[in-house]
Amino acid sequence: QVQLVESGGGLVQAGGSLRLSCAASGNIFSMNAMGWYRQAPGKQRELVALITSGGSTDYADSVKGRFTLSRGNAKNTVYLQMNSVKPEDTAVYYCNARGHTGQPLNVMSFDSWGQGTQVTVSS
Repeated sequence: QVQLVESGGGLVQAGGSLRLSCAASGNIFSMNAMGWYRQAPGKQRELVALITSGGSTDYADSVKGRFTLSRGNAKNTVYLQMNSVKPEDTAVYYCNARGHTGQPLNVMSFDSWGQGTQVTVSS
């Protein structure tokens, strides 16, 4: 079982910055991708940013140029740097991790979610 611990949400004024952190732990054999999704009230959960094991990143059009997803020095840790935030960035942000757990001859896939952290941007 893989656990995700998120931190860094809160209240920020429009134009400000915030950094979200996510650390995955457990019997992780390999990590395919980690990233952040968000869900605003009355809307579906959407991808914010994703980074693969090879280092490729993917961003929602709405955050390109403002948000940066990076890996931490600690294994299986990612950071989402959010700059120039807007009121429309207000949502619950969820960390996601996908990969495999177990041992080389006995692996199982996983797709884990964090509990979510609230980000509120005031105008």
